[in-house]
Amino acid sequence: MNCAFCAIVAGESEAHLVFEDAAAVAFLDARPLFPGHVLVVPRRHAETLTDLPVAEVGPFFTRVQRVVGAVERGMGAAGSFVAANNRVSQSVPHFHVHVVPRNRKDGLRGFFWPRTRYASQEEAAEVAARVREAFV
Repeated sequence: MNCAFCAIVAGESEAHLVFEDAAAVAFLDARPLFPGHVLVVPRRHAETLTDLPVAEVGPFFTRVQRVVGAVERGMGAAGSFVAANNRVSQSVPHFHVHVVPRNRKDGLRGFFWPRTRYASQEEAAEVAARVREAFV
């Protein structure tokens, strides 16, 4: 497997680690939005969140929660932006969560894409039904 994040997890590639244990590894993003922008990855390779075994989801996100607190405290941030891409816009195909320190008037505007509204309540109900029916 030729995965950049697996290489970091294995210690084969350099990264500025901020946390690691049996469930997760956290390191500075090489191209941060702001100083202190951290990526948290599961130690085991999983391309997407849906590929991460159910038993590992809770422990992984417990680590994400700890990293969020450390980033906010360590960077003196008022808050943080916590996000993950799942396939689309995922620059490395190894599931990862971005933890970005935030402060008021830091230049980021909410989500990084335009938001819209449903054309009608009927359209919203139809979309909700499609998602409900897809649960397996």
